Amino acid sequence: MAAVVAVALSFPSMAPSPYELTVGIAIVNYAVLSTSWNFVGGFTGYISLGHGAFAGLGAYTTALLVTKADLPSFAALFVSAALVAVLAVPVGYAALRVRGASFVIVSIALVLIMLLVFQSWSSFTGGSRGLVVPRPFPGMLRSEHHEVFYFLFLALLAVALLTWWIIDRSRFGMGLKAIREDEDKAQSLGTPTYTYKLVVFVVSATFTALAGGLYGLWFGDLDPVFQFSILSGAYMVLMALLGGVRHLYGPLLGAVIVGYGLEYSKLEYGDTPLHLVFAGLLLGVVVMFMPDGVIPAATGLIARVFKTGETSIREVTAAELREERGQGGAEPAPGSPGQKREVKQ
Repeated sequence: MAAVVAVALSFPSMAPSPYELTVGIAIVNYAVLSTSWNFVGGFTGYISLGHGAFAGLGAYTTALLVTKADLPSFAALFVSAALVAVLAVPVGYAALRVRGASFVIVSIALVLIMLLVFQSWSSFTGGSRGLVVPRPFPGMLRSEHHEVFYFLFLALLAVALLTWWIIDRSRFGMGLKAIREDEDKAQSLGTPTYTYKLVVFVVSATFTALAGGLYGLWFGDLDPVFQFSILSGAYMVLMALLGGVRHLYGPLLGAVIVGYGLEYSKLEYGDTPLHLVFAGLLLGVVVMFMPDGVIPAATGLIARVFKTGETSIREVTAAELREERGQGGAEPAPGSPGQKREVKQ
């Protein structure tokens, strides 16, 4: 981990050109988005393909607060995240009443509704013309601008990972994982499943909005077709699934692999849909060969090779047990405490 942190912190100085730095920013942004999605997908097992709506709302709300309300850039960022969190409460209240495929359909409907609203309301949002966001650091050179935002995205990723880690080790996280394994049983045992789902849904939406707002301030030009795209939510799911949704660093690893692949295919093949082919093939490989993700598959392989996962309980046959008892004394009666202790040993 120390080596990974060192590489991440020194990446801007190692990047050979501003383009490589922008690719690094895009990958860290993907990592924040997939980690934010993993609050819902990893803990509860609910698959949302419409999480890109919260990123788009964060970006557009931040931009509108800067351009229309004259708020400072980063004040607008946090205010927009708070507004998206408030909006996520009624959205989650309605969406989390259904499960499985129904929840997926509701999440897709959310992003399509947002796309329709922000594309049609051109007098306020700019519509298909887009919306230009003023740069928060107008006096900086472009390379310095990229470097500052790289570290801002990295700090946001660190906060998201820390929050996920804290929830994973809390009683609240245990309740969320119980929902993922068997929601009906968890509810019957007294877990407030609906409240837990709603809370983590709002937390996920907040981090997603922060990532979207920070992207808007960095990139400076918003387009509703791009911001409210189903592909954004699909990429979040793919990255988390690739790395491992039940692992803290799963979405991060998936973001590095998928993000680099997407950026490379766009560079090599331009605006052709070949990057979508790459994403589809990668998803097929994950589903067929690594359904739990790269990290669980790698740790399982290491455990099999080095036999680190062997149990400390030694299995013996009845004949071996009788022989051992014969060497040490009389065999206890079936069901006696002595026999139970021997079986455990």
